[in-house]
Amino acid sequence: MSYELVVIGCSWGGLSALRKVLGPLPSTFPLPIVVAQHRSSQSTDGSMTAVLETYVSLAVSEADDKDSLEPGHIYIAPPDYHLLVERGSLALSTDEKVRFSRPSIDVLLESAADAYGTRLIAVILTGANEDGAIGIRRVSQMRGKSIVQDPGTAERAEMPQAAVDTGVVDMVLSLEDISEVLLSLAGAADSRGGLHVV
Repeated sequence: MSYELVVIGCSWGGLSALRKVLGPLPSTFPLPIVVAQHRSSQSTDGSMTAVLETYVSLAVSEADDKDSLEPGHIYIAPPDYHLLVERGSLALSTDEKVRFSRPSIDVLLESAADAYGTRLIAVILTGANEDGAIGIRRVSQMRGKSIVQDPGTAERAEMPQAAVDTGVVDMVLSLEDISEVLLSLAGAADSRGGLHVV
């Protein structure tokens, strides 16, 4: 199986978790990564991007409507917008909040699952509500790969626990192990070929 996209959802404690997951990835990581983190609609544009840039080797930017998905690039959902994945690109929406959130992790995961199916890797990290559980079900229905942070290691366990409770998650891992597995799974998409974690 060759994967083409990674999507990540997080909330409370998410920035610290993202640093640990994304920090070890090399600048040659061959897949685009799209992130939705709950944050205040008053959050300063680019603030999260600026922090992440100091910890990761990959290019980081706040997502814009119609952005093309490029390998080795991290796209962050801007505050107060839903971020959706289309085949090869991104779209922003100001539709109603979902579970009181915009961006919604469910919206990101469902759109990515519909666009990429079996070629999607979806990750749920720490958070204080159940956003992402519906999206994880869609990822499973479309036969993508799902990875969830071990709730016992999360700053807030509610979000990863809700995902685990769906019963459809492929892997439940520590943050450090998530990083390693992303590297292994991405290996199926690069020139080395043949590397695949099930």
